[in-house]
Amino acid sequence: MTYVEYVVGAYAVFLAALIWDFVSPRLRIRRILRGVRMRAQREAARAAQSTSTELQR
Repeated sequence: MTYVEYVVGAYAVFLAALIWDFVSPRLRIRRILRGVRMRAQREAARAAQSTSTELQR
């Protein structure tokens, strides 16, 4: 392995880590927001179901 190959490899690893640090938080935020939206939909459906005009005990 020559010095040039070592430097290119080091830059490639650094670039991969930099891209991962950029993408990873965005994926996590997207997953969390999706969970929050789904929970809000479930709670809204539950609230709509419980507000029926039927008498309940």
